[in-house]
Amino acid sequence: MLGKDYEGQDCSIARALEVVGERWTLLIVRDALYGVRRFSDFQSHLDIPKAVLSERLTGLVEQGMLERRPDPDHRGRHLYELTAAGRDLWPVVHSLFRWSEQNRAPSNRRFRHALCGTELDQTAACPSCRITPPVEDVTMELRRAHRSSRTDPVAVALVKPHRMLEPLDLAQPSVSTLGAKRS
Repeated sequence: MLGKDYEGQDCSIARALEVVGERWTLLIVRDALYGVRRFSDFQSHLDIPKAVLSERLTGLVEQGMLERRPDPDHRGRHLYELTAAGRDLWPVVHSLFRWSEQNRAPSNRRFRHALCGTELDQTAACPSCRITPPVEDVTMELRRAHRSSRTDPVAVALVKPHRMLEPLDLAQPSVSTLGAKRS
């Protein structure tokens, strides 16, 4: 099994990878940026084994990237929210979206400055306002009509434009209803 640290490396990238470099971790952060809060929603949207998800969430809490608190709607369960350090990963996640668009495959997501509606540039800045908005001032929407084969509640909720960090409303119409509306 591979170790989780790079103790022989005198490098800030190595220190960052010790926190976010494991498989699944950046996808968990991405979903938390989208507004996913519950273990079951992370699990169903990511198709991640429960034991792996539990380990990654625990690690992100221990490293100060996520905060875990009791879920007021479900006794014995928890909600996970990004801390300031976790929210600081937004430009990294945005850069990975852009890198993938240029080098792998087009993204079906568009990110806009919520206050003016302008699409963010390569560096997650708003060209109109000439600022880099904080993640809570960013909206995410589908770039074009995108028919996904995903039917989990998170994927269904992400069909509608959504402000980053706001908890997702997972009480959405069923996918079959959404598909019928598009026809």
